[in-house]
Amino acid sequence: MNDIFVIRDIDIAMIIRVTIALVLGGVVGFERERGDRPAGLRTHMLVAAGSACFSIASIYGFDLQTKEADLARVAANVVSGVGFLGAGTILRDGSTIRGLTTATSIWIVASIGMLTGLGLVWLALYTTFLTWFVLVVVKRFKPGRRRSGGRSSLPQANLVKPANKEDKLED
Repeated sequence: MNDIFVIRDIDIAMIIRVTIALVLGGVVGFERERGDRPAGLRTHMLVAAGSACFSIASIYGFDLQTKEADLARVAANVVSGVGFLGAGTILRDGSTIRGLTTATSIWIVASIGMLTGLGLVWLALYTTFLTWFVLVVVKRFKPGRRRSGGRSSLPQANLVKPANKEDKLED
């Protein structure tokens, strides 16, 4: 019989890690989905699970005795890839920026998935709780929050008029 079809204990542990990442991503994604945001439940779940898979692959997919084993590169590339994904949710309409919190939630869900994939499940659970707390509870205390969805506007800067040659500086 071929070893590829034998499920080992380590395989079960990896499956559990990916499943936990999927569920934790869903906790954050559910909040985004309820708010009708550009990236919702499925996106957050998939980003977390994918990040967990990349983390697991970086641990078990390379020979740790050779130069191939540069675990930090995988993490750095996950962060870069997720940055592009998150950037797709950010839109600017005049002085209003939309999607920044969703982009950030995608970014942090990737870290939750990576933590889970690396076996740091308690830290992933804690990070999920903190993320949920910020998205649900802290949002309610935002000063000047608009009732029409809580979108934020860029602050309007009062620009100083450029000096003319005729203007004199005074001490």
